Amino acid sequence: MVVQDEMRDRLIVGLDVPTLSDAEQVVHTLGGAVGFYKIGYQLAYAGGFELARDLIEDGKKVFLDLKMLDIDNTVARGVESVVRLGVNMLTIHAYPKAMRAAVDAARGSDLCLLGVTVLTSMDDSDLAEAGYAEDAATLTARRAGQARETGMGGIVCAAPEAARLRAIVGPKMAVVTPGIRPAGADAGDQKRIATPADALRAGASHLVVARPVVAASDHRAAAAAILEEMAAA
Repeated sequence: MVVQDEMRDRLIVGLDVPTLSDAEQVVHTLGGAVGFYKIGYQLAYAGGFELARDLIEDGKKVFLDLKMLDIDNTVARGVESVVRLGVNMLTIHAYPKAMRAAVDAARGSDLCLLGVTVLTSMDDSDLAEAGYAEDAATLTARRAGQARETGMGGIVCAAPEAARLRAIVGPKMAVVTPGIRPAGADAGDQKRIATPADALRAGASHLVVARPVVAASDHRAAAAAILEEMAAA
């Protein structure tokens, strides 16, 4: 039971659904089985900020996945607004200037800032097409080191990279891994994925799972199965 409770704090269900009512239905069905939710672009622009407040009032944790990247002042002012919202985690694209501005703006708060290394939907050919000279392994390592140096609370990376990047950021920073797929699940548009057990063994602190839960016919059963796999690891 203690292990299961610990895993409940490390599983983040991504509310990647089109409407507020869809999200509320998922949360209602999951009930107390899940205590941490991610709100990304799709839901944020459809009433997700109000839902974040409701979840926090209900004792849930919220990960706001906005992947901020802009001029320093804009990033800083945005982070200040998020601090006032009271969420637990916020993503920033792991560019050094943006991360420094975010860290300064969040100083003194409990907000955990996460540097997004390389999106899990991208591989080496995607990076080359975008103009990067480095491959995914090199770029994620460099950005993980920069996140540590700027004082970020953690990083977001693909689960197959978690062990290598955990060695770079050390034991205290959060290592949040999206692209989690239970054994036998469809990869969808993700290219660098892992099972829940493999991600935890690699050093991930939190697992983000969206479609395997929210697209399941039984949300609660799907989440329970993932929690069991996590506990077994």
